[in-house]
Amino acid sequence: MSAALFASDSSFLHSNAAALAQEIAWFHGVLTAALDLHFTQEGPQSLCISDIPPPDLSTDCSPYACTIREHGFGLAERLVLILALLPHISPHVLDVFFANNKEFNRGYTQFGGLNGKSHSGFLPTAETAAFLLAGNDLACRFELLRLFDREHCFFKHNILRVTQEAGHEPFFSGALVISEEYLRKFTTGGIHKPEYSLNFPAKLVSTKLDWSDLVLAQEVMEEVENIRTWIEHSAFLMDDWGLGKSLKPGFRSLFHGPPGTGKTLTASLIGKSVGADVYKIDLSMVVSKYIGETEKNLAHVFDQAENRNWILFFDEADALFGKRTQTSSSNDRYANQEISYLLQRVEDFPGTVILATNIKANIDEAFARRFQSVIYFPIPEADLRLRLWQNALGDKCQLAADVHLDELAEKYQLAGGAILNVVRYGAIKAMQKKSGEIAASDLRKGIARELMKEGKTM
Repeated sequence: MSAALFASDSSFLHSNAAALAQEIAWFHGVLTAALDLHFTQEGPQSLCISDIPPPDLSTDCSPYACTIREHGFGLAERLVLILALLPHISPHVLDVFFANNKEFNRGYTQFGGLNGKSHSGFLPTAETAAFLLAGNDLACRFELLRLFDREHCFFKHNILRVTQEAGHEPFFSGALVISEEYLRKFTTGGIHKPEYSLNFPAKLVSTKLDWSDLVLAQEVMEEVENIRTWIEHSAFLMDDWGLGKSLKPGFRSLFHGPPGTGKTLTASLIGKSVGADVYKIDLSMVVSKYIGETEKNLAHVFDQAENRNWILFFDEADALFGKRTQTSSSNDRYANQEISYLLQRVEDFPGTVILATNIKANIDEAFARRFQSVIYFPIPEADLRLRLWQNALGDKCQLAADVHLDELAEKYQLAGGAILNVVRYGAIKAMQKKSGEIAASDLRKGIARELMKEGKTM
């Protein structure tokens, strides 16, 4: 069926398809040679596939070819990469690995592979790559391990990795898995943004507001600007200025203060202003009562965020990063180990992590010592409250003649979030009254409702 039957104006899709078709043809030649050598040669013999060079993609402009050149992938990397891609783009090429070993009435151990739950084709493992690249050469097999360590660009750039389901299985039995990000990039050429799920308990947050809409005290804004400056210029400072020798990558900040004072909005606007996606971690999905599950859930987020231009935002972070307790039981010991693990992941993350809490004292001190900034978001002063009222109402909202925003701002100590709730309440009441303007009495009722939430009266 021709791709022309599908409505698509993406040149990336067609350029990737052409490049991958050449790569698949090359892989098929390598596979045929490896099988011939395995079944016709006797005794241990190193497999040499260098006589079958991969396609020349030096002038190819497809995202697949550009990635090959960008990372300087050699023959081994390209073979592993196309092997990981094949179940998604041309699974029948791997059907030959279903050959049965008649001597034992089972598949060949050397081929590796896994059975999928719904996929009927062959799912390659690191053992499959070892068969193709190393044959019976143990030294070559050991050398292959470097392709899957944490320092290789496969891992560092979240391209592919070997995943282990069981803790005591041989390493090479792990599935060879390409990331969703690069699967999308190598097929349609699109940018993959992971969707909120059990495997990725984080939501992409955004705002329609702009940096100019952010209303904070001057000293708070200066601290926030420091974060933005670091994100924009960290590569230059770490590389060109050589600070990478002494400074750890990434930036960690703690936002604390009363609810509604702009902590979440500030995180969103930092991301928007520097062109970075902000992912808010859903702690209800992360925290688990089962041993090891919290770390596993959080690892999914950190692994995908590694070396991406993301900001990870933990709201109500004390639920996850709370104080460690005196050890009096196995549960206490495990809880402390969990916090230590989280501390290490946050500290090692090369991007930006922002934790937000209403009460700073609830955060473990070990975290606080490792933050590059700790920013207090107070209830705004009267002049800032007036700006918040004005921003919330905008230019088109009609106010009754008896509404005096300066008086409301001066008299009632409300955070920005509470002011937004009051405006919403006043607008609802205006619609119910079929009025074209918001009345002062309704704003005062809305203020009373907000103060009541805090146990206060007008």
